[in-house]
Amino acid sequence: MARILVTQVKSTIGTRPNHRATMKALGLKGIGRQTNLPDTRDVRGMLAKVIHLITVEAVDEQPATAGEPVGVGDSA
Repeated sequence: MARILVTQVKSTIGTRPNHRATMKALGLKGIGRQTNLPDTRDVRGMLAKVIHLITVEAVDEQPATAGEPVGVGDSA
């Protein structure tokens, strides 16, 4: 399943209570905080509600093999 990276870029101070609750449900607690979420209809709906407070980026998903750290390639 595809994943998306969500970053909070604006404060929730002065926003509506339901927007603050949505940010909390997304796992965003402050400016500059990021969370990696599944790309589902439910999450997309939550993001649409608070799009003025966040940025959204697609994340390339490459599963790591057992015992190999993510981001380390073959040395050959």
